[in-house]
Amino acid sequence: MADIVPANVKTAMAALARNNMASYYVETAKEVPALVASLLHKGDTVAVGGSVTLEETGVMELLRGGDYRFLDRYAEGLTRDEVTKVFQESFFADAYLCSSNAVTLRGELYNVDGNSNRIAAIAFGPKSVILVVGIQKLVPDLAAAQELVKTVAAPKNAKRLSCDTYCAKTGTCAGVEGGMTLGCATDARICCNYLVSARQRHKDRIKVIFVGEPVGY
Repeated sequence: MADIVPANVKTAMAALARNNMASYYVETAKEVPALVASLLHKGDTVAVGGSVTLEETGVMELLRGGDYRFLDRYAEGLTRDEVTKVFQESFFADAYLCSSNAVTLRGELYNVDGNSNRIAAIAFGPKSVILVVGIQKLVPDLAAAQELVKTVAAPKNAKRLSCDTYCAKTGTCAGVEGGMTLGCATDARICCNYLVSARQRHKDRIKVIFVGEPVGY
């Protein structure tokens, strides 16, 4: 792990600690799998939320490597009902991995979902939650977190998932200036439920790995 931690990351890590969340820092994406492995145990039941970050950092390859009972939502041939069952079984996982849409310097996690299996698992269920977060997702406060989702994460994810939404077509949310929940009025919308994680009752259940370069969105 790198000895030199950027000042803004140090600030966020201290705030996360005050909120009973553990945090770590690595300079590069290639360092992430080894750190994740150190937070898991062989034979653990592990699940994931939808995440470009986990793919880009090699975490998905790690989880498919055979050392874990991986509840793979992306396994070939799964029906929609079988994927839903994976989502439900994920609540009983030893570890749940995903990214966060944003992390604030105040030690808050901000996440927005459509199906909401990810934010549900972050809030409750799995024994351990590990979030891998690129440096570009570290923001001053919740207002900046909302803007980041509306102008970057939501449009890119909607386009990636072929959602018929305003943001997928234009590159920005229809409600970018209208507060947290304002947006397009379509069933294809991926911004349905909102989760802010602040001080936790269960110390270090949530763990945040900061990566000192942009990964995911």
